[in-house]
Amino acid sequence: MMNLRIKFTKKGYLKYISHLDTMRLFQRAFRRGNIPIKYSQGFNPQPKMSIANPLALGIESEEEFMDIELLKKISEQEFIEIINNQLPDGIKILDAKYVNDDKSLPSTVRWSYYEINVKTKNMMDKNLLEEKINEWLNKKEIMFERRRYKKGKEIKDVKNIRPLIGNISLVKDNKNINDDAKYIIRIRCLLKSGDNGSLKPTDFLEALDSYLSLNMEIEMADIKRLNIFTEVDGKIQSPM
Repeated sequence: MMNLRIKFTKKGYLKYISHLDTMRLFQRAFRRGNIPIKYSQGFNPQPKMSIANPLALGIESEEEFMDIELLKKISEQEFIEIINNQLPDGIKILDAKYVNDDKSLPSTVRWSYYEINVKTKNMMDKNLLEEKINEWLNKKEIMFERRRYKKGKEIKDVKNIRPLIGNISLVKDNKNINDDAKYIIRIRCLLKSGDNGSLKPTDFLEALDSYLSLNMEIEMADIKRLNIFTEVDGKIQSPM
């Protein structure tokens, strides 16, 4: 089996296309580039390709990963040059590497590392803010309530999200010249992703703001995924 793992960006307006549309975009690029992709068997053959951890709409990424199975081997550099010529601005292949891994790529993902810029109506001293964030992280339990609707009925899900948060760092806090919000803060956070539990960045912000009372404009937050990580023997590492 020739399994090629690729690392790529997803930026700009392309952050608004869905996971399925992203897959179709790559399929077209592979066809135009005459890449010998392996297809599944059956009545509706599909290209054998999988993205590590699909992005939610509206989130940019510096590093995404995909595995594709090839019928014959081509050089990694040739693949990168061919496909980058077929891809639109915003998606660019950064690296490619053949891997020997029996596990599917999505099943190995454990963490995502995000950078979030969010406007707030309130603010506190930076040192106090860092102290409050650390105080929040030191809790054994952080209960978060999510509300959803099913068949017209409201359903409340309450769970402890503390195991889903790795670390948080305050990168920047700035006064904002905009009248609609007084401040902007920039946070980097490591959150659980993948099949064994995950935490959405927006849910993370909602839980954090309920403790800090900064009145964050969560729906308008600028969210970027910086990295995806697997975890082996308690150590996180890049899929490549």
